[in-house]
Amino acid sequence: NTHSPHMSIRLRDLIRQVRECKTSAEERDVISKEAALIRTAFSKGSEHRPRNIAKLLFMNMLGYPTHWGQMECVKSIASQVFTDKRIGYLGLNILLDENQEVLMLATHSMKTDLVHMNQYYAGLALTTLGNIASEQICRDCAPEIEQLLSSPNPYIQKKAALCAVKIVRKTPDLADQFKSKIKDLLQEKDHGVLIATVALMNELCKVDDSYKQFFRQKSVLPLIKILKSLATAGYAPEYDISNI
Repeated sequence: NTHSPHMSIRLRDLIRQVRECKTSAEERDVISKEAALIRTAFSKGSEHRPRNIAKLLFMNMLGYPTHWGQMECVKSIASQVFTDKRIGYLGLNILLDENQEVLMLATHSMKTDLVHMNQYYAGLALTTLGNIASEQICRDCAPEIEQLLSSPNPYIQKKAALCAVKIVRKTPDLADQFKSKIKDLLQEKDHGVLIATVALMNELCKVDDSYKQFFRQKSVLPLIKILKSLATAGYAPEYDISNI
């Protein structure tokens, strides 16, 4: 395919061009030219934003500065198109960390996606919250996470439990609101939910010794029951991966 010199290329073409470079200077020249085209596309509101963010992530992997593309990730997660939202959240996870002020601009979109009817929209927001949420975002999203711990969907529950671990770690004063959820979570059959729940219990115990006493009284028997069922259970098709 031929491309206009004023139009940014596809990700696969950029990767191919970089691989064909004989020297680091040649690679820098390729990246510099493509970065300039991506900046122009961003400023013009190009429909190729997901493709351009994907190329930014590739540049970031190679060690080139990509901070100028952070706002485009925030814009992408506000889109209602799943492919735009997915690459936007991936960009947030890779290009930002919890100390970036830009992340605060994503809070509204994250809160909206957390309660989305589509589990995969909610899953994207939960994964991002668990990875890079700041203390303030943890406080802002804690009510939604508490609500999602009671979700009937194990896919959402396990991610919500891991987000609760992050919230407890960042804001120990909010730990108490998750304590009452442990009993019901330990009744779940899904192993992912159970592992995430045990991680949450561990994190709560680090906050205050009173949680250790609480779990000794309320959770030891359910945990023994779970361990016993693991030791004696037979074949379970839902945990079968390539016949293992």
